[in-house]
Amino acid sequence: MLHHFLDPILLAIKDFVLSLGYFGVIVMMAIESANIPLPSEAIMPTAGLLVHEGKLNFHLTAFAGAIGCVLGSIPSYFLGLYGGRPFLEKYGKYFLINHSDLVLAEKWVDKFGDFTFFICRILPVVRTFISFPAGVLKAHFVVFCALTFVGSLIWCYFLTYIGVKFGENLNAFIDIWHKFDLIIVIFILGLGLFYLYHHLKPRHQ
Repeated sequence: MLHHFLDPILLAIKDFVLSLGYFGVIVMMAIESANIPLPSEAIMPTAGLLVHEGKLNFHLTAFAGAIGCVLGSIPSYFLGLYGGRPFLEKYGKYFLINHSDLVLAEKWVDKFGDFTFFICRILPVVRTFISFPAGVLKAHFVVFCALTFVGSLIWCYFLTYIGVKFGENLNAFIDIWHKFDLIIVIFILGLGLFYLYHHLKPRHQ
């Protein structure tokens, strides 16, 4: 079951990267960082498979991913900077960002300062929505971009490496999928539905 669910997605990502090379990685990671649900956890490991096949360079792939993250974060940052809290309250749900996300970001910034934007870029889920709060909180743009790049580079190296290892042990992973595919699909869908509910449910005043 799992391979029927994932194969079309991974194949589309693989074909896109094959047709555009590193630019394809940049484009897709930019989309992911612009709060559009195209997960880096699918993009970069798939690119890592192409690294394993000798069609991409390991370091250039990770760098392309990090560049894409920065480029995709910029529009979200400026939406937060110029739209501020009123924009978040009115339109945030369309970007899967809500008030609690901003509160969380504020707490992290109070505790870690600008280093928050580096930390968030190496964490799943959180990394996709931190750009908008960074704008709302008026983080220094150059510092924000630099920390976004460094944190994203670490994340992209990690996911690309997973893709390489996946390619090296493809048969073993396929055996695991076949044994536990239903459990994995239910778990992934459950997490996705919980995330969407948490971010799209009406917020009581």
